[in-house]
Amino acid sequence: MDTRQLAAFVAVVEKKSFSQAAERLGVTQPAVSLSVRGLEKRLGRQLLDRSGRRVEPTESGLRLYRSAQRILAAEEQLLEEIGAADGAPLAGRLELGASTGPGGSLVPILLCELQRLHPDLAVALTVADTHRVVELVAERSLELGVVGFAPRHRSVSYEPLFRDEVVLACPPGHRFAGRTITIDQLREETLILMQEGAGVREAIEDELRNVGIRLREFGAKLELGLQESVRSAVEAGYGVTFISRAAIEGALAAGTLAEARVDGLEPAREIFLARASGRTPTRGAQAFVELARDRLAA
Repeated sequence: MDTRQLAAFVAVVEKKSFSQAAERLGVTQPAVSLSVRGLEKRLGRQLLDRSGRRVEPTESGLRLYRSAQRILAAEEQLLEEIGAADGAPLAGRLELGASTGPGGSLVPILLCELQRLHPDLAVALTVADTHRVVELVAERSLELGVVGFAPRHRSVSYEPLFRDEVVLACPPGHRFAGRTITIDQLREETLILMQEGAGVREAIEDELRNVGIRLREFGAKLELGLQESVRSAVEAGYGVTFISRAAIEGALAAGTLAEARVDGLEPAREIFLARASGRTPTRGAQAFVELARDRLAA
């Protein structure tokens, strides 16, 4: 069976669109349509329902989709094994996803270093919220995900990658800058929060809960999305926020932000590596994980 036809079919099922499937595969939309029609002709069955606003697999198409994933994974593994046996340089394309915290700071730097070490390897990073990254890993659109928490998913497995320190960020020159403050002092300041579900916010809520305090007791009136949003507000002088230290290291070095500690709180969160269960990692993915563990341990 022509695996290029299978790859086109799988991409259409996962993207629910011929045009988006073509974009993923780097080919034209007519080429994707031709591949799928060829597959349907060979099998003598309609595989896709094209009548609605989105393309959906038929019953036969859904059965083929599950098997096609296994065939494509086996092909990928075979090519990897042949390349490894040859001692060939890393090549191909590595697609990762990351949630907005690690995706805005550490992961891009690691991928740039990986690509510099392996010039024939193309890398692509998708930054989205944790749940979206996990879904893309589950459907095998992404090989790996780096996320701030581990939502349960039957098709995804997790392993700890590194521990991320959370600090209180404030404007330079703020009365908290460089100090350890009390909870009562924090209550007197404008606290800017990330949206519910953000990994940093969950870490802070857990830490406060451990000392018998609820986040809502601070009466925060500003909830501004994710890390880049709250960081911008703090740099502009509108308040203070809890944030990943890794995400603001550049701002701390440049002097556009300062950090503080809160007495009795040691917030941190685990950053996880997400993989599709049962998927054999490519050499590119293994190289990324090895590089990440080496650099983060240092």
